[in-house]
Amino acid sequence: MRHALRALLLLSLTTPAAAKVARSSATAFTIEDSVVVPGTPEAVFDAMTGDVSGWWDHTFSAKPKRLVIEPRVGGAFLEIFDDAGNGTQHATVTYVDRGKRLRFVGPLGLAGQAIEMIHTIDFSPAAPGMTQVKLTVRGLGEIEKEWPPLVDQVWHHFLAERFKPYMEARATAPKKPIK
Repeated sequence: MRHALRALLLLSLTTPAAAKVARSSATAFTIEDSVVVPGTPEAVFDAMTGDVSGWWDHTFSAKPKRLVIEPRVGGAFLEIFDDAGNGTQHATVTYVDRGKRLRFVGPLGLAGQAIEMIHTIDFSPAAPGMTQVKLTVRGLGEIEKEWPPLVDQVWHHFLAERFKPYMEARATAPKKPIK
């Protein structure tokens, strides 16, 4: 936990502020962000769920064995450390409508703190062959004043600096011939 929080704080020093904290108080905050990426809403949803190790780069373990968002109600956002099954559950999936909406609830990197965050990700068609991914995070609990901008910066990093280039690379990758 200390390493994850330290990583979040370090990232906040090196990642430009996204300045999208919509609302904040001592007990709650709301953050919004969005990107447009290549692919249909269903394909983008599929890339954002399942094995997320291709674009998610904040982990408690240096090299997790498995990093997955299970796209089903009651599924989990899991980081499995090793073959023994050690790991952490970052969040619980509470809503799934493939290609339209994904919602999970959990503290992610702030595990162990008195905070809960509701992450809603909406997928909608944009220009032909493109999808808008809109994120809304609502945090509640004992909120430290630096957490809303920190969570905002980290999510901006995931969406704009990790997921968007990941999807762009997938869109331009040569297609393998079917045998």
